[in-house]
Amino acid sequence: MERIYLDNAATTPMHPKVIEETLTVMQSHFGNPSSIHSFGRESRKLLDDARTVLAKSIGAKQTEILITSGGTEADNTAIIGVAEANKHRGRHIITTAIEHHAVLHTCAFLEKQGYEVTYLPVDVRGKISFEDLQQALREDTILVTIMFGNNEVGTIQEIQKVGAMLKDHSAFFHTDAVQAYGILSIDVSELGVDLLSVSSHKINGPKGIGFLYVREGVKITPLLYGGEQERKRRAGTENIPGIVGFAKAAELAYESLETKVETYLSFKRRIIDIFLEENIPFSVNGDTNSALPHVLNISFPGTNVEAMLVNLDLAGIAVSSGSACTAGSIDPSHVLVAMFGKGADQTKNSIRFSFGMNNTVEQVEKAARETSKIVKRLIR
Repeated sequence: MERIYLDNAATTPMHPKVIEETLTVMQSHFGNPSSIHSFGRESRKLLDDARTVLAKSIGAKQTEILITSGGTEADNTAIIGVAEANKHRGRHIITTAIEHHAVLHTCAFLEKQGYEVTYLPVDVRGKISFEDLQQALREDTILVTIMFGNNEVGTIQEIQKVGAMLKDHSAFFHTDAVQAYGILSIDVSELGVDLLSVSSHKINGPKGIGFLYVREGVKITPLLYGGEQERKRRAGTENIPGIVGFAKAAELAYESLETKVETYLSFKRRIIDIFLEENIPFSVNGDTNSALPHVLNISFPGTNVEAMLVNLDLAGIAVSSGSACTAGSIDPSHVLVAMFGKGADQTKNSIRFSFGMNNTVEQVEKAARETSKIVKRLIR
C-alpha cells in the first residue's frame, strides 16, 4: 500500500540536497566556531555564510539573525526576552487566541510572573479585528505578538497593516512566521516587524534549528547563559551542520517559491473539486481569500475527528486534526474553538491536509477519493 504524507504543516522530509550538504559538513568540519585555529575558522566561515543566506531570505542584516534550536525557542526568546528587557516600561502584552502553543504557553508563563496579557479574539475566518487591537493598545503595552499564517487553518493575518499601526507606538512587534517562511515572500522592513520567528524543519531542512530575527536596536534578555555566542544573546556552541542545512533549505525554498505556491493551490482546488464530485458534506475552515497555500482545513459534518484520522491512517494517508503539538490529545483545537465557539461541530469534525515537496496530483486525488469513501461510510 502506498503511504501518502499530507501533514507537511507538522513537519517536512529533508530535501536530498539539504541532506547532502549537512552530511558533508558533519564529515569535514567539526571545529568550534569560537576557536581561533584553522578548524575553528573554517566552521566560523560556514556559520557566517549561512547566516548571510538566512538574513537575505527576509531582507535583514546578518547581525539581526539569532540562531535558535527552532521555532519554539525563537518564540520564547522573542516574548520573554523583550518582556524582561522592557518591564521597566510596562508589563502588558497583546497576542491572539489562535497562536501556536509556543506563544500561548509562553504568555501564560509571563502572566504567572506578573505580566498582563490581552488575547485578541478572531472571527469565523480566523482573522483579528484591527478595532480590537487598537482598543487593546495601552501606554504600558510593551509587546504585540501576532502570528503570520496559522498552522491549523492557514489564515494569514495582515501583518504589514499591524506593523503600520504600531509604527507610532512604543510596543515591539513580533510575528511567528514558522508556517509562512519559505511559502510566502517576506521582507521584514516592509512588514514593519521587530522580531520574527522561523523554523527549519517546516521547509525541508533539519529539525532542531531555527532563527529569530531581532531588529537592530531591539534589546532582549537572553534565556541561556554561558559563552558569548550569537552576539551574547544565546550561549552555546553553534550547530554548524544544522545551520548550513537550514541555509540550503532556505535557498531551495525561495528558488522555487512561485511554482510551489501554484502547485499547492492547484492541490487545494483538486481536493475540493473531488469532494464536490463525490457529493459529500464539507466546508472549508479559515479565510479562503487569504490563506497559506499549503494548508487546507476541512470540516466534515456527521463525522468525528478520531474516526476520520484512524480510517485515513489505515488507508495509508497521513493527515492531522491540527497542531502536531497536540497530537493524541482529546481536547478540541483551540484555534477552531476561538473561531467557532466551544462545542461547535467544526471543533469535532475537522481535518487538516497540508502539502509538501514530495506530493503529486495523483496522491492528492487518491487522498480525496479515499477521504470521500470514509466520510460516506461514517455518515451512513
